[in-house]
Amino acid sequence: MKTLMIKTHEVWLEVLMAGFMSKTQNKQVLFDFSDILFRHFTWIENELIELGESYSYDRDQIPIKVERLSDLLKNIIIRLNEIDLQLISSPDKALAARISTDIHYIRDVIHHMSDEVITAFNMERTFPGVALTQEATDALTLFLFEESYKEYELIMIYNYLKAHSDDAYMNRIFQILIDESFFHLKSFGDMQAKMGLLAVPRIVMKELYQVDDVVKFLKDGINEELAAKEECKKLSEAVAKDSPELEKFFDFINHQENYHISLMEDALKHFTKDTNA
Repeated sequence: MKTLMIKTHEVWLEVLMAGFMSKTQNKQVLFDFSDILFRHFTWIENELIELGESYSYDRDQIPIKVERLSDLLKNIIIRLNEIDLQLISSPDKALAARISTDIHYIRDVIHHMSDEVITAFNMERTFPGVALTQEATDALTLFLFEESYKEYELIMIYNYLKAHSDDAYMNRIFQILIDESFFHLKSFGDMQAKMGLLAVPRIVMKELYQVDDVVKFLKDGINEELAAKEECKKLSEAVAKDSPELEKFFDFINHQENYHISLMEDALKHFTKDTNA
C-alpha cells in the first residue's frame, strides 16, 4: 500500500505537469485528471492510516523534460498500468475498484490525446504578450520558482494535518487552504511553463508536515503568509510599468493571502482553546 501511495503521488504530479505544458484543449482535461488522481492519493493515504501503517510523502524524482507531449503521456500510461496492477494488494475492494475504473478511463482518454510540441523548458524567460524589463523578469522568475514549491509544500502539509485530524472545524480550514494552494500552484505552474521554466517541485521534508507542535506551526505559518504578501507586493510593483495585467494578478493573489492569515488565526484560537480546555 505504501508503494501504491507513492506511485499515485508521482503520477498525480506528472499529469499536473503535463497540464501545465499543454496549450490546447488537453490542458483542462489533464488538470481534471490530476485532481482525480490527487483524490486517489488521499484515499489511499486514509487506508494506510486506518491500517495503522506509518508513511511519508517521499517519492522518486519525476523526469518531465520532453519535446513532445506524447512522450510524457506514454510515461503516464505506464505509471497508470503499474498502479492498476498494484491495486490487487488493497484490502478495500470498493476503493480498488473505483480507482481502477478511473484509471481505465483516464488511460483511454490520454492514449487518444492530440500531440503537442512542448516549449515549457526552452528557458526563454519571456511572458506572452508582455515586454518585461530584465529586473522584472528576474523578479518574476525567482518568485515563480519559490512560490510554486511553497504552494506544493502547503498542499502536502495541510493534507497531512487534515488526514490525521478528527476536528471538523480545523479540517474545514485545512481544506480551504489546500484548495487555495492548488489554485496558486496551478497559476504559478502555468506561468512557469509559458516562460519556459517549468520544473517539478522538490520533495517536501517529512519534518515539515509531521508536525508535533501545531501552535508553533500555525504561528510560523502566519508569519510565512505575511512574508508572502510582501513578495507579492514587491513583484506587483516590479511588473507594474510593463504589465498592468500582471500587476493586478499579483495584487489579487496578495489580497487572497489576507484571508489565509485570518483562517490560520482562527485555527490558532480554536486549537489553543481546545488545548487549554
